[in-house]
Amino acid sequence: MPKGIQQAAERLLEAARTRTPCAPVRDVLPDGSAETAYAVQNILTARSLDDGRRIVGRKVGLTSPAVQRQLGVDRPDFGVLFADMEIADATVADSGRLLQPKVEAEIAFVLAADLDAVDLDAAAVRSATAHVVAALEIVDSRIAGWDITFADTVADNASSALYVLGTEPTDLAGLDLTTVRMELVDGTGATMSEGTGAACLGDPVEAVLWLARTCRDLGAPLRAGEIVLSGALGPMAPAAADGVYTARLSDLGTVSVGFSGTALRPGDRVAPERPLGVSN
Repeated sequence: MPKGIQQAAERLLEAARTRTPCAPVRDVLPDGSAETAYAVQNILTARSLDDGRRIVGRKVGLTSPAVQRQLGVDRPDFGVLFADMEIADATVADSGRLLQPKVEAEIAFVLAADLDAVDLDAAAVRSATAHVVAALEIVDSRIAGWDITFADTVADNASSALYVLGTEPTDLAGLDLTTVRMELVDGTGATMSEGTGAACLGDPVEAVLWLARTCRDLGAPLRAGEIVLSGALGPMAPAAADGVYTARLSDLGTVSVGFSGTALRPGDRVAPERPLGVSN
C-alpha cells in the first residue's frame, strides 16, 4: 500500500479521536484520484468494523449543485452509514461527537431487496424500495475549515457524521420525487435552506441508481434492509451547538433534530408537544 494512503487514514483517525480538525489529506495522497481516496475510506471502514461498529447502509454525497458549489466539487461520492450514526427523530444529538457540523435535508430509501443485478435501472430501484422517508444528514468534516477537495471528502467517509430518519414512511409507487419541495428551518422558524427533489442529481431515484451501480461494480452491492441517504435537496446549513432544525418535505412529512447545547441531554426529545420551530 502506498505510504500516503495509510498516512491520510491515520491523520483522519487522529482528528476523529481527538475531536481536533486536521489539515487536508490531499497533500499526502499519491495522485489525488478517486481510487486513492476510496482506498483511504476503506481503511477507515475496516477500522470501524474492527471496533465493533455495524454497517446499515450508504450515503450519496455531493448530489446537489448548490452543495457542489459550496464545496467546489463537480461529481457525487458515497460513504458508509453505521448503526451508531442514527439519531431518533425530534431528539437531541450529542454535540460532543461533532467538530464543525452542517445539516442537510434529504430523502432516505429503505431497501426491501438487493440491488446487485447486471441490468440495474430506475425501475429496479423503485421495485427494491420498501419505502422512502424524510431525513436529515448531519455532515461533518474532520478537515479544518471544510478546506476540502473531492479527494479529501471521499477519504473522510464523504464527510459523514450522523443522520435522522422521519417517522412517516411513504410508498414510492407512483410518487414523483423530483417535485418534492423541501424547507429546512431553525428553531425560530427562519428558513435555512430550500430545494426540491430535482436538485438531487435530477431525481433522488437516479442518485440511488448511481450508487447501486457503483457499489455493485465495486463488489459490495446494496442489500435488502439497508438505508440509503440519497443526497441533499438544497444547500447545507451550519449547525449551531444549541440549534434546533426541522426539514419539511412535501408528501413525506417532517424530520427534526436538536443539539446538546440546547441544555437538554443527548437523546431527550426537543419538542414533544409541538412541531419544532413553532412557538406556543
